[in-house]
Amino acid sequence: MIRIVKMVFKKDKVNEFTKLFSESKQFIEAMPGCKSVKLLNEINHSNIFFTYSIWDSEEHLNNYRKSELFANVWKKTKVLFDAKPEAWSVMER
Repeated sequence: MIRIVKMVFKKDKVNEFTKLFSESKQFIEAMPGCKSVKLLNEINHSNIFFTYSIWDSEEHLNNYRKSELFANVWKKTKVLFDAKPEAWSVMER
């Protein structure tokens, strides 16, 4: 299962977010069922990012979303937003 999250940040908070992501990535990938997580940056808008993560199942993703790690990372991330995030759970066909 693939999870894509689109996030738009305040332009003056981009560096703060990328630092937070780089500090958190290894811990997210260490969560049970997480195969990988990548950070993508929209080419023409430096403050628009996507996370692209691959999970063994929706249950694994939900367990991460209920974890203390997620709560801590999300608390620090959401104050940096310039727009409401959007998220999709998708699968390859």
